[in-house]
Amino acid sequence: MSTNVLDHEITRAANVRRGRWLEYLTIGWNLLEAVIAIGAGLVAGSIALVGFGLDSIIEVSSGAALLWRLQMDAPEKRERAEQIALKVVGVSFLLLAAYVSFDAAKSLIIREPPQASYIGIGLAALSLVVMPLLARAKRKVAASINSRALQADSRQTDICAYLSAILLGGLLLNALFGWWWADPIAALVMTPIIIKEGVEALRGETCCDGACH
Repeated sequence: MSTNVLDHEITRAANVRRGRWLEYLTIGWNLLEAVIAIGAGLVAGSIALVGFGLDSIIEVSSGAALLWRLQMDAPEKRERAEQIALKVVGVSFLLLAAYVSFDAAKSLIIREPPQASYIGIGLAALSLVVMPLLARAKRKVAASINSRALQADSRQTDICAYLSAILLGGLLLNALFGWWWADPIAALVMTPIIIKEGVEALRGETCCDGACH
């Protein structure tokens, strides 16, 4: 093996290890986020907050798939692992979209007013800080190892940041002005973004902005 090839493999191995640590961080953060969001959402009757917690659970499954993918980084296993992990990420997006749209529509139809959730507001604000940093780090690793699956997973982390912003807006409007309908509408705003990302992941169309070229 030439020196250049050896150096490349050493660098790749270091980036793969970094990717694994980022997924461990993703899984740990999202487990904590899920417990807090679902608990606070059930207490407050907030569809958007419960949906946010379920998104965290789905992102845990995506993170687990990416951990498996990064363990399967031998050249002969790499492409098949990429395809399987992409499918898992894509399906997770679509499952989330189905849940959020159904529950939000139900809430609007039967006029379920949520209670103000200051825990939820704090969680959404904190997630809005953490998730973009985590997504950026994942994209950097994805580009360095040319991983479409990790790129897709970084997009799911981006989505979590978008959901945080939408959720925060809905919860604040309800807490400050009593606009109960802001919560389910905030949840519905999430769904087109989630569906688009899910379809793109299933098709393998994840290399945006040249990150995987």
